[in-house]
Amino acid sequence: MNFGVIWCRCQEMPKSSDVIDRARAGDEQAFAALTDPLRRELQLHCYRMLGSLHDAEDLLQETLIAAWRGLPDFQRRSSLRSWLYTIATNRCLNAIRDAGRRPAAAEVPAVRGNARAENHAEVSWLEPYPDALIDAVADAAPGPEARYETKEAVALAFISGLQHLGARQRAVLVLRDVLGFRADEVAEMLGSSPASVNSALQRARSSLEARDLGSGRAERISAAAAQSELVARFAAAFEADDIDAVVALLTEDAVVSMPPEPEWHTGREAVGRFLLQRHLRRQEPWRFAPARANGQPAFAYYLRRDGGWRRAGMFVIAARADGIASITRFHDFARMDLFGAPAQL
Repeated sequence: MNFGVIWCRCQEMPKSSDVIDRARAGDEQAFAALTDPLRRELQLHCYRMLGSLHDAEDLLQETLIAAWRGLPDFQRRSSLRSWLYTIATNRCLNAIRDAGRRPAAAEVPAVRGNARAENHAEVSWLEPYPDALIDAVADAAPGPEARYETKEAVALAFISGLQHLGARQRAVLVLRDVLGFRADEVAEMLGSSPASVNSALQRARSSLEARDLGSGRAERISAAAAQSELVARFAAAFEADDIDAVVALLTEDAVVSMPPEPEWHTGREAVGRFLLQRHLRRQEPWRFAPARANGQPAFAYYLRRDGGWRRAGMFVIAARADGIASITRFHDFARMDLFGAPAQL
């Protein structure tokens, strides 16, 4: 069966038994009618679980193939949406548990109190996610149990933080606090008990709180109004290689990371030294073009090559009321076409 992506901005509507029966009998068009409205949110779910756009695309296809093959066994005790989330979640859990898939997320050792050490990769496989694939999902309100808004739950810091949770805790937190499924629904999805789900949820919440990802949310959201001007000034200074101006716009605890490179710099002074070193090493101009990723400001950057400006990577920016809080660079990212960045200027 061809599972080519057919995007739809509509939410899932009640499906007649006739459509399900036709799909169970092998009607591909009926199956597409059932699953197309849910593709984007299922892919975003896989991205939250795995932290990689590439892996999320693969797991979405695995989910749809498994659903196609398993549809005759769908008993309709739950909604089709819940059933598909069950398949997607368990496929992601299998991927996470695959010991050969990738190394565990590295814990960044603490130095100078709560400051983080430099030159230490956090989540090497982290990839950005295009806002164009989030827009339709944001239109669908999460369940009443949800604690996070869609914009918060796609931010790079949040996605990175999820990768530090155990597989089961990660699944429980996403299903409960992001998507708003009830504890009994999640228990059925994971073949567990509501008590076990609630226990895993509390541990997951505590872990995110310890990483400052479950607190201070109001401050980050309130900074949105002033974000555009701040980010524009930052991008102009960065593009002009005015390192002093860039550093002046950073928060005291600003962080620079560059997955998959083992680079992690924190603190205004350390970031300033690092950016100056990189500038001296590059010794060529660059140009920025606005983009959007993970609900955050982003810029595709272009280097002068072969007589033209060639696309080379992307910066994803996080801003607070007191300045630029993080810069995450993705160099030669393979799927930049999804972010609306042309191959050359």
